[in-house]
Amino acid sequence: MKRIAYVCVDPGVPVFGTKGASVHVQEIVRAWRNRGAEVTVYCTRPGDDIPADLADLPVVVVPVKGKGADREASQAQAAAELAERVVKNGASAVYERYSLFSDALARVTERLGVPGFLEVNAPLIDEQRIHRTLHDEAAALTALRAQVAAAARTVCVSDPVTAWVQARVGEEHHERIRTVANGVNVRRIRPSEEAPGMPVVAFVGTLKPWHGVETLIKAQASGSREWTLRIVGDGPQGAELRSLAASVHADVEFTGAVAPEMVPGVLAGCSIAAAPYPQTSAESDQYFSPLKIYEYCAAGLPVVASRVGQVPHIIDDGVTGLLVEPSDPAALAQALDGLAAAPLARAAMSSAARRAATEHHSWDTVLDRITEEVHP
Repeated sequence: MKRIAYVCVDPGVPVFGTKGASVHVQEIVRAWRNRGAEVTVYCTRPGDDIPADLADLPVVVVPVKGKGADREASQAQAAAELAERVVKNGASAVYERYSLFSDALARVTERLGVPGFLEVNAPLIDEQRIHRTLHDEAAALTALRAQVAAAARTVCVSDPVTAWVQARVGEEHHERIRTVANGVNVRRIRPSEEAPGMPVVAFVGTLKPWHGVETLIKAQASGSREWTLRIVGDGPQGAELRSLAASVHADVEFTGAVAPEMVPGVLAGCSIAAAPYPQTSAESDQYFSPLKIYEYCAAGLPVVASRVGQVPHIIDDGVTGLLVEPSDPAALAQALDGLAAAPLARAAMSSAARRAATEHHSWDTVLDRITEEVHP
């Protein structure tokens, strides 16, 4: 049996959490286990929202401590300690979610002589410098270069992230860097019958500015009023968005945060899903590979989404959903009004969306692309 060491040194990503990054960790673990592999997770933050099917997952924890520069040093030390634990326990391969200051994969592959897979989900060095505080950028860059040099395969969730990595490492490593977009658990999330009555439009996600939920609320208030809105999730903008919904008299249900395993239930009975990403100042800001859109498709929901970043590569406009200009409540309302009034069009898009999810975007398929030509 293959023994996979899954490493996540990022203290901002709990392995057992409800945020998208946590879902990503869990689903890659499941995909390895679906292959019959024995997986052990090595992390700095375990979390406590443990799904029933992962209750038996072995987890080794080395916490990150301190603040500022001390925290950065602690993260590097945690990576070294976790790597030692992997070497001691043994592994057939190491799979690491890229984290600042971690060189764990490089340490393990050198010591054990096994293949390593590095997964890069965001330009973390730039994010840390711009949105938080980065004390030792040189150390972060050195760690990234060491990881990419050691990895048999570096996979990035979008072309902009691939370009970001390639710009920071030697050209001799470029051929081992590939774009592999995110996926969805098509076993867990399945289509359901629409609930009777007025169509329900769903949004699932953390309530933060880069999800554009205020545009969706304004669209509901200004549209035909022939559909209702269900917002699933919570976050820093929660109070502000609830106040906005009340002030514009939007027909909105806020469910609050839900555990990932509850998402199929809250999507059940919905008719349409929305991903109203806002306009950003630079196209490079749209580097994400949105988990929510893959989940919408797996649920058989037509998706109305902003025409930004990687979204047009996922949604086939007019087939699996509709694309609209970002940060435009009127355009969003028009698209949602049209679908709400067209049950036959919704049914056709529902079938196409589910088919796209099962044929192209399952996590098992994603892992096949990641490990293609590299066999642990």
